[in-house]
Amino acid sequence: MQKGNISVQTENIFPIIKQFLYSDQEIFLRELIANATDATSKIKTLSSRGDVKGDLGDLTIEVILDEEAKTLTIRDKGIGMSEEEVDKYLNQVAFSSAEDFLKKYKDENAIIGHFGLGFYSAFMVADKVEVFTKSYKRKKAVVWTCKGDPAYTLDNTDKKQRGTDIVLHISEDSTEFLSKSRIQELLDKYCKFLPVPIKFGTTTETVYEGEGEEKEEKKIEKDNIINNPHPIWKKRPNDLTDEDYKNFYNELYPFSSPPLFWIHLNIDFPFNLTGILYFPKLTNNVEVQKNKIQLYSNQVYVTDNVSEIVPEFLTLLHGVIDSPDIPLNVSRSYLQSDRNVKKITSYITKKVADKLDNMFKKDRENFEEKWNNMGIFVKYGMLSEDKFYDRAEKFALLKNVDDKFFTLEEYKEKVKDNQTDKNERVVMLYTNNPTMEMDSYTIAARKAGYDVLKMDTTLDNHFMQKLEQKLEKTGFIRVDSDTLDKLIDKDEKRESVLNESQQEKIKTAFTEQITDTGANIQLEALSPDDQPVMITKPEFMRRMREMSAMNGMDMSAMPDSYNVVVNTNHPLVAERLLKAKKKQGELAKHLYNLALLNQGMLRGTELSTFINKSIEYLTK
Repeated sequence: MQKGNISVQTENIFPIIKQFLYSDQEIFLRELIANATDATSKIKTLSSRGDVKGDLGDLTIEVILDEEAKTLTIRDKGIGMSEEEVDKYLNQVAFSSAEDFLKKYKDENAIIGHFGLGFYSAFMVADKVEVFTKSYKRKKAVVWTCKGDPAYTLDNTDKKQRGTDIVLHISEDSTEFLSKSRIQELLDKYCKFLPVPIKFGTTTETVYEGEGEEKEEKKIEKDNIINNPHPIWKKRPNDLTDEDYKNFYNELYPFSSPPLFWIHLNIDFPFNLTGILYFPKLTNNVEVQKNKIQLYSNQVYVTDNVSEIVPEFLTLLHGVIDSPDIPLNVSRSYLQSDRNVKKITSYITKKVADKLDNMFKKDRENFEEKWNNMGIFVKYGMLSEDKFYDRAEKFALLKNVDDKFFTLEEYKEKVKDNQTDKNERVVMLYTNNPTMEMDSYTIAARKAGYDVLKMDTTLDNHFMQKLEQKLEKTGFIRVDSDTLDKLIDKDEKRESVLNESQQEKIKTAFTEQITDTGANIQLEALSPDDQPVMITKPEFMRRMREMSAMNGMDMSAMPDSYNVVVNTNHPLVAERLLKAKKKQGELAKHLYNLALLNQGMLRGTELSTFINKSIEYLTK
């Protein structure tokens, strides 16, 4: 029996591995099964070259849990190791000192694979590790044993089968890894798509034999294969059906709504990348949708935090990216930013934009049907990535209150003749709640021959500002931002039917009744067909308030300012209110409350009082 010390110049290498190298204990299982997968892949390669004679047999990797013995075993039937190889790969950890190790890896920018450190993650959960291994070269089998310090033993063993068994004697502080459900959870997370079948125990399946009254129920035990070794992202798109893609989406995200469509990524130059990105049905809650893309390296799960490799807006997509060329730190926990990552990012952005552009050109009607679900994604992309904006400008859609769709260019062309103001700026009117408080404003605008857009998603405030920056001489104004005559200012003045003295009386009547400090009373000579009193909120102030609220600012300190516009040409104001004596103030208050109600601003006791007063008027 050989005894010795692992070739390091410090007694502290194992505590460093345990506490520093890996950010999460559970990583050990991924590392050990990934090593077993590599060993299995190597034996397949050697066999295909004729270097290994005969049938390789069953190559399934086994994960064996023995709760009584407190062991967890990872068994492969791969290439195995000779005594010399064990000495080389397990006993010579190439660090000059713990200090050098910390200095070299403190920034976590080492590339995995340089030092074969995956195996040593076993010591995060085990106080003793045994490696039983037999090389495919038919040399004698050996067993290597280590108790988490540099001392080890290496001895002969009677293992008959080619391959390696790694036996972890789970430590007292890691007994969670002796739970069957915990191991199953980790296998589902990290090993779901490894290219070699992985067995974890057995399952019972019910089968029926015979027919009619002779039909018998039988229980059959089967291997519990936990992974899908041939995920569809590794297959050719021409060999797959829509149903294959939908089934795989359901495999990734059980109980989710079916995706809208998908993109199959497949590139081998200048980097290697495969994967499938799905467009889910998005809601207005952007944050809930994020971080659903899973990153793999050669079918080994790495992370679902892919912010370094895909632009922010693409984190709304779901699916899988698999690339051996993505640089990872030594624990595979973080992506490193380098030239390859930037190329991959640009490639994915281009593929997504090309897919959307192609869909729009090929079947616009179908594209419009999907817009309600994917519009927020496109807008998010245009806001966050200028390169994407440049591509998306051709297929981004605006929708009006008639539910008709237009590209940016089409819509500008549609409204420019009637909605260009005196400064030659095209004014695009919009509502963000067409079915509720702004409905009367929308009706008035359309009656005047204007078109009104629906801008009712959480991103539209930002999106409109982006369009105003990008589109020449174009502005967006909400339909309740001003009176109809001023929404699109064309220098057309209307005369009031009241003289200055009469107007002063009207203003006084409203001033005495309106105590809200945020209200600014204005008298305007509008059409007699317009409302007697209107509430308008200046576009700039309202946008600033809404965007501040979206950014989490406390708006209670900022008073809500608005204009109370009194239409001096409306009969209720010019005749009835002006001629009223004792009831003048009461009528002014009622008209003001009616305007507040129209904007959804009348609430609580004020609303109850208004309703009772209205009933009183109707009964007189």
